[in-house]
Amino acid sequence: MDAAALAASPFLTLVAWSAALLVVQVMLQGALATHERGADWNAGPRDGEAKPLGKLAGRVERASANLRETYPAFVGLALALALAGDPSGWGYNGALLWFACRLIYIPLYLAGIAYVRSLIWLGSLAGLFMMFAALVL
Repeated sequence: MDAAALAASPFLTLVAWSAALLVVQVMLQGALATHERGADWNAGPRDGEAKPLGKLAGRVERASANLRETYPAFVGLALALALAGDPSGWGYNGALLWFACRLIYIPLYLAGIAYVRSLIWLGSLAGLFMMFAALVL
């Protein structure tokens, strides 16, 4: 694959948007923690492990950690598909599914909505499986 074709891959755009999603979740987590603990805590060394004080800060921390658990697999699969190509389109559809589910997951988790949130999480795993299958099958 030549450089121009690789640069035009829709997978690279999704990787870029996924990085933006990651940054937004980390910033949201930091903002809520700072709101609870104050600017002096945020500016300090934060020695020791400080659990979130409130429900919302705890939820955003767990949602962020959940994203970071599957994020390396998404990036690896997306880059592999960008290099190898995706003639079936299943890999790209899987990547879109993963990304959409990750977007939907955040407000569901923050709102404390059970079961539906778990189904959305399973949808994101299905997206990763579709990406994997497009590479190996």
